Amino acid sequence: MRKTTPKGIILLLLTAVIWGSSFVAQSIGMESIDAFTFTALRTTLGAIVLIPVILIFNRKFDMRPSTLIAGVILGVVFSIAQNLQQFAFYYSTSGKIAFITAFYMFFVPLFSVVLRKKIRLIVWLSIALGLVGLFLICINPEDLTAINPGDALAFGCAVFYAVQIMVIDHYTGKDINGVQLSFMQFVVAAVISWVCMFIFEQPKIPDIITAAPALAYSGIMSCGIAYTLQIVGQKHASPVVASLLMCLESVFAVITAAIVLQEMMSFRELAGCVTMFAAIVIAQLPSRTSPEAR
Repeated sequence: MRKTTPKGIILLLLTAVIWGSSFVAQSIGMESIDAFTFTALRTTLGAIVLIPVILIFNRKFDMRPSTLIAGVILGVVFSIAQNLQQFAFYYSTSGKIAFITAFYMFFVPLFSVVLRKKIRLIVWLSIALGLVGLFLICINPEDLTAINPGDALAFGCAVFYAVQIMVIDHYTGKDINGVQLSFMQFVVAAVISWVCMFIFEQPKIPDIITAAPALAYSGIMSCGIAYTLQIVGQKHASPVVASLLMCLESVFAVITAAIVLQEMMSFRELAGCVTMFAAIVIAQLPSRTSPEAR
């Protein structure tokens, strides 16, 4: 059983802060450039940042067929998830998108059922509670048929992030380096987004320069540095503590959006965020008989 140390807590908490505040950077960047353009440049920066990390820790790149195949599959799924999330910023706010995206934690156990894995009762209860929170965030009681397109896109993003987690889980333990797999994921997502950018959008250099600070933060800090911090931090924390700390991503997204963008939620939406965060925490709690609980 891995022991949790102050070093692990600090690194994972910093990871959650960077990931959460990146939602604000994504929102700011969308004021100047379009969604495919932002994702293309962001994932490109993420891949570039991981190059020295790979060279320092692994000394070389792993170009075995298994790594390439896993990277391509993961990159396609990641590209869909990232672009759905980025398009959501056309219609919705950073805080709402962050919390709806976090719903991937509930899709993972649902998909696990398809793979005939046993799911604990407390997880099913947390899924039900999460649906209540999602309803409070996304549905206006005065018009139960109206759904914000951005919220729907963020929900779709959550589905594909859950698929991404399942793909990673499938390839875990198959002698594939995690950092290099992430690098391949960024490269494939970047290629797909670059192609879509030139087909569907008309990127302009002055607009990209305007969005450069947001792109740099989202690409370098969120994709590159935060991912590395997560890897190092998880070596110094138990899986349960690590999951709970990284759940704070959505909380920091709401806080930074309120401070930087002056995005304020209604009482009903805030209640939905609190409910959904509680559901996320409950879903991560270990069973009484598990080593983590002991």
